[in-house]
Amino acid sequence: MRFPALRMRRMRRDAFSRALMREHSLQVTDLIMVAFVIEGEARCVAVPSMPSVARLSIDKLLELAGECVHLGIPALALFPVPEQKAKSDDAREAWQPDNLLHRAVHVLKARYPQLGLIGDVALDPYTTHGQDGLIDAGGEVMNDPTVEALVKMALAQAAAGIDMVAPSDMMDGRIGCIREALEKTGYPDTRILAYSAKYASVFYGPFRNAVGSAANLGSGGKYSYQMDVANSDEALREVELDLAEGADVVMVKPALSCLDVLRRVKDRFGTPTFVYQVSGEYAMLKAAAQQGFMDEKAMVLEALTACKRAGADAILSYYALDVARWLHEG
Repeated sequence: MRFPALRMRRMRRDAFSRALMREHSLQVTDLIMVAFVIEGEARCVAVPSMPSVARLSIDKLLELAGECVHLGIPALALFPVPEQKAKSDDAREAWQPDNLLHRAVHVLKARYPQLGLIGDVALDPYTTHGQDGLIDAGGEVMNDPTVEALVKMALAQAAAGIDMVAPSDMMDGRIGCIREALEKTGYPDTRILAYSAKYASVFYGPFRNAVGSAANLGSGGKYSYQMDVANSDEALREVELDLAEGADVVMVKPALSCLDVLRRVKDRFGTPTFVYQVSGEYAMLKAAAQQGFMDEKAMVLEALTACKRAGADAILSYYALDVARWLHEG
């Protein structure tokens, strides 16, 4: 024979055979929508660095939640944008029962109880300095005092009705402390999504603008607690610790620049693993689409399918609504 009996192109020839051997597929139920919530009524404030993304007042957030439910998106991740007067050095607004996030949760759960709500547990929206933790006189982020504050924040979110608290701060030991507190105070069913492998990435820039922490952070960085982008063995240690402390789900963040880490985590632990297509990734894709360099739908679906191929069980994305619509269109 001039050619081998097996020709790999045979199964690629037609759409039906490509579909039959497709190893990974992106589903609406893989998506988690991300939303920013602000004070006021009938407000929809654009985020300049994230085209088509806006900060929403609670009534507008309710409309977005309705779209999620209609399209079959199972969960919504909430990020509050407190006003400047709500910020302080000790971030005490983060655990006030009537703060912006908790009021939003009450309204959302009353209207759409079936929609899963994920609450960000980190202090940066509430601190005057923009760091994810409490700082000492020298400006260093203090681990243990921060964990104490995060526990209060997580408990307040659970009391408000958040289904899944998501510590994104990268403090040592916070998962175990939060899990113990939830168990002791009557919230044993509140899930913990641990941002276990969260890298100190440049791709977070647009998000920090959206939540209003960029100006407060100034030239300061988060390298003393978020992971070095050069490391992957360290990510496995972080995931292992978080699982041992009681995390239900682990997260790798960002997405496309960390697909190798995502694959290693899934292969090693086989636990529910989420990934976050972060603001900088969104902004790059959106910019390429707006310039006409690439087809937006095709590149977004390819990027998210790559996350699935690498091991993601679910994906947080600002594109979730668009992707759900595209998937329904077929």
